[in-house]
Amino acid sequence: MTAEPFDPAYEGAPSGTTPPSTAQPARDSAEDGQAAAAKASAKQLDTPSHRRRPAWRSPLTRRILALNMLVLLIPVLGLLHLDQYRQSLIDSELKALQVQAETFALAIGSAAVVDTASGEQQLLEDATRQTVRLLVAGTTLRARIFDRSGRLTADSFVLMGPGGQVKVTELPPLETGNSLVRWIDDIYDKVIYGLPGDNGLPPYREPLSQSAQDYAEAMAALAGDADGRVRAGGEGRIVLSLAVPVQRYRQVLGALMLTKDGDSVERAVRDRRHDILLVFGIALAVTVLLSLYLARTIALPIRRLAEAADRVRGGSSGRQRRGRGQRSFITSLSRRHDEIGDLAQALQQMTDALNIRMQAIEGFAADVAHEIKNPLTSLRSAVETAARIEDPKQQKKLMSIIVDDVQRLDRLISDISDASRLDAELARADAEEVDVSSLLATLAEVYRSVGEEREIKIVCDAATQHPLRIQGLEGRLGQVFRNLLSNAISFSPSGGTITLRARRDSRPRAEGGDWIAISVSDEGPGLPQDKLDAIFDRFYSERPEGEKFGTHSGLGLSISKQIVDAHGGVIYAENRFETGQVSGARFTVRLPAV
Repeated sequence: MTAEPFDPAYEGAPSGTTPPSTAQPARDSAEDGQAAAAKASAKQLDTPSHRRRPAWRSPLTRRILALNMLVLLIPVLGLLHLDQYRQSLIDSELKALQVQAETFALAIGSAAVVDTASGEQQLLEDATRQTVRLLVAGTTLRARIFDRSGRLTADSFVLMGPGGQVKVTELPPLETGNSLVRWIDDIYDKVIYGLPGDNGLPPYREPLSQSAQDYAEAMAALAGDADGRVRAGGEGRIVLSLAVPVQRYRQVLGALMLTKDGDSVERAVRDRRHDILLVFGIALAVTVLLSLYLARTIALPIRRLAEAADRVRGGSSGRQRRGRGQRSFITSLSRRHDEIGDLAQALQQMTDALNIRMQAIEGFAADVAHEIKNPLTSLRSAVETAARIEDPKQQKKLMSIIVDDVQRLDRLISDISDASRLDAELARADAEEVDVSSLLATLAEVYRSVGEEREIKIVCDAATQHPLRIQGLEGRLGQVFRNLLSNAISFSPSGGTITLRARRDSRPRAEGGDWIAISVSDEGPGLPQDKLDAIFDRFYSERPEGEKFGTHSGLGLSISKQIVDAHGGVIYAENRFETGQVSGARFTVRLPAV
């Protein structure tokens, strides 16, 4: 029950007095400092904690895209070289050339060799040229025959006509198809040919007057060995050549060198690259879409949560109205079964806790203003009256009232200060294990001397067969029990008994584990049955008869409840009954056991 303002009727007090102004001039420097601080605080609140940006410019979206594309691009770039695949095709082409060359050499050795008068064997040039043209007809192969001296005697790309030799050159195919496709293919060729690959191949050169000395594989064939070479023909092309000896009866008569371009190899590699790029394009499109979806499911909710945090931080009424719609968005996100859902749920709980705290602060400020106003009103009336009367007895009486009001204000301010910094202290302090039995025994020993003055007996009954330990702040918990003991002593009659009892309560908690129940019982008049919950409200005061008004601020039980709540416990009050009559009050504190 909140105390009403004290307004005594003083003898000789003039009626209709108007209280003088109590405002004091403020210093200019203090006003300037407060104004600057308020302006800086307002500016900080109005400044958003993050920049507004469209979704497509989100750094998180870009990082997800870049990471997924990089993971996809690295193996694709490695596959585009296809060095092993290309080399296997070249080896296959060279083996096929060797088989063809050995077959051609066997045919030439059988059809274009004659025995001379001296018994030696030699190649007939005309027959050799004719046989070579017949053998390579219908193919893209170029066949050249070098005699034992290394001189070129036959070339399938050189024909004999009425005007002499005619060199045959194969024309490239006519360009067909879409010009855009050809342009894309040209760019593709430039990019692919620009990749490292053919840099180690020797260039293919063809002098005007050819001989076996110009080709290492031809010289090896004249020595009796088959040899093949791969050369770079320019513009990314390769030239494959293989030379075998032309023999008859194990006698080397010349060297047959077959040459072909590597277009089939390049086409096969190109087709494989096209397939890889096609798969890469499809995979890239799927990756981009999935990355955008993933970024949207991550970046967009986080951005919306940041906007909700800005609205909560703003504090204006318009923002608070928008914040209610934002709260429904946070609630929907909290149903997600992932980390963002956990974040949304934590943000929602934090917002609710802030709202509750703000409401509590507003209510606390209103209660403080009301409670301080009572002694201030009485103090102002007494001061104004003392200034207008001359009776020493009345002045002495008014001075005693002023002293009482000042003491009451000092007590109120001290209790309000303790209550206001309690939350911060409980949040910052580190909890430790507290032995409840030892704490209660110490408090009982301290208060026995206080009880003996009024012939009140204090009994401590803390069970020791099981350890009674809790996790918390020993100083603040001691404050709770000191307040309960002080109240019990105030209400206990002379010759009464106050009992402190602590037991382990086996009733399980919702989070698991046991409770430790600590009770403080007295033999006083008890509590109003309809005020068992109201006594824990701020500034509620229910004091015993005969006690001087204003001795207590009405914050003791409220602070005690705040401390117990911060420790995850509960505190409640009840009356004790004997033979149907109230025989005292009992306050019980239940705290989680360790």
